[in-house]
Amino acid sequence: MTSRQARVWVGVTALVTLVVAGAFALAGREDTRTPEAAATTAVAAPSASTAVPAPPVVVPGRPGEPAATRPAEQVRGATTPRWNSLDVWYVRMMIPHHQQALEMAALAPERAADARIRAVAMRIRAAQGPEVGLLRAWLSERDLPADVPGHDHGSMRGMQSAEAMRRLGDARGAAFDRLFVRMMSDHHRGAIVMSTDLLKVGVDQPMQEFATAVAVEQSAEITRMRALLTP
Repeated sequence: MTSRQARVWVGVTALVTLVVAGAFALAGREDTRTPEAAATTAVAAPSASTAVPAPPVVVPGRPGEPAATRPAEQVRGATTPRWNSLDVWYVRMMIPHHQQALEMAALAPERAADARIRAVAMRIRAAQGPEVGLLRAWLSERDLPADVPGHDHGSMRGMQSAEAMRRLGDARGAAFDRLFVRMMSDHHRGAIVMSTDLLKVGVDQPMQEFATAVAVEQSAEITRMRALLTP
């Protein structure tokens, strides 16, 4: 081996020794990264193909309609509920208002002469019974009481007096049919006014939809009842 070759060999050996020593030094050095950073480096982000899809969401229907199931991505995230004192007042007043309509409708099966009057009463019971439950649930979800101590519910629009209710209970046959249509139509008109008033001042979206349905459906009910007594 010439002197030149010897010098090259010594240089290569020194370089290899330096590289090996550096590798050992790096392997033994303590990891100074935070646990979060280390975990981020060590764990790969899950791919879109392995993501678990969100479960479907049950969306409540409008009054009188069934609920529907929709994909989660089609439903907007829940926002903070918004309502005002007028929304609350409407719900509290509509509960006893509906309850009186149910009382009148419950008299029809044993007293009405016209089968169509009995059918109207049955529809009222089928619609307004569940709506009372919906109104009570609206208050319960907001931790609000349903009762209004000291309030005279008889002063509400369309509410029938105790004497009128007694006369309806005493009537039979065609006389019941005429009195039922008159009283229920007046009762419905009161609910329509209450509901259209809420549409002007309320802010709760479910109650806006509820009030709209009440105004539309009970207006149609008045027309149907009038037609039953037309010669």
